Amino acid sequence: MSAAFATSIAPPVRVPDPAVRVIDPRFERYRLPHARVERLAGGMRWAEGPAWIADGRYLLVTDLPEDRILRWDETTGTMSVFRQPAGQANGLTRDRNGRLIACEHAGRRVTRTNHDGSVDVIAERFKGQLLNSPNDVVVARDGGVWFTDPPFGLASDYMGRRGGAELPANVYRIDPVKGALTCVAEDLAGPNGLAFSPDERALYIVESRARPPRIVAYAVASDATLSDRRVLIDAGEGTPDGLRVDVDGNLWCGWGAGTAELDGVRIFAPDGTAIGHIDLPERCANLCFGGARRNRLFMAATGSLYALYVNTAGAA
Repeated sequence: MSAAFATSIAPPVRVPDPAVRVIDPRFERYRLPHARVERLAGGMRWAEGPAWIADGRYLLVTDLPEDRILRWDETTGTMSVFRQPAGQANGLTRDRNGRLIACEHAGRRVTRTNHDGSVDVIAERFKGQLLNSPNDVVVARDGGVWFTDPPFGLASDYMGRRGGAELPANVYRIDPVKGALTCVAEDLAGPNGLAFSPDERALYIVESRARPPRIVAYAVASDATLSDRRVLIDAGEGTPDGLRVDVDGNLWCGWGAGTAELDGVRIFAPDGTAIGHIDLPERCANLCFGGARRNRLFMAATGSLYALYVNTAGAA
């Protein structure tokens, strides 16, 4: 195992872990009294896009500046390189056939890795114009691939490739049958993380360039169109990034602003009320649920990967 990925566990702490803070009594049921935040690995420049691979019992996480996808193995606790170069991949997920879907900043595209290792480009242009820098991605029950496309990766050669935006910052859907790309939400203020409610009747999107930053909610129709946009969460001084939803509809959001009080994960009830916070020593960019029962929260936070067992499960 490379020293760059040295595995370590956080120093001993009292339990319940004081890093897992209750803001609203509704969060009490989700905090396990004997679980604590663990630092699984370090050595990354900017950790992003974790995706749990259940059948392999491993986690994939991206490191944009180093242009690589890393693999953390649950059975051995070791980190290794899964793919490099990786198109400066950001958000990752799996489709309904278990294939890896990746948002790639460098190529300004979304790709699908097939089971034989071959890679297909499934989105690169909209109406003849290049995408900006696809950021985060989710797959709906019908197999539709939804992703955000802000210009973040065009700002420098550190997190992507310097370039000019040809399209507004939109959200897109790839049809699971025809492969057609449609714009489902237009010209948002830095669309970033996105997630469906457990019943997929609502779609949550982070607008990280709004002032203040916010999380908006849309109603999702049976034909995959969006309506009834509303601001669900005003982030105030916080900076939301990636997010996931648990089986009860709570939103678990990567959070941070460079301060001890804000860096970590902020948890919101479905009505938008902040109910809990997980303190991390680094800003959390993105997260996902994993483990055998989907009750382990994996958090990609700047240069490290953290994990915490919680008393809920990620929405399937």
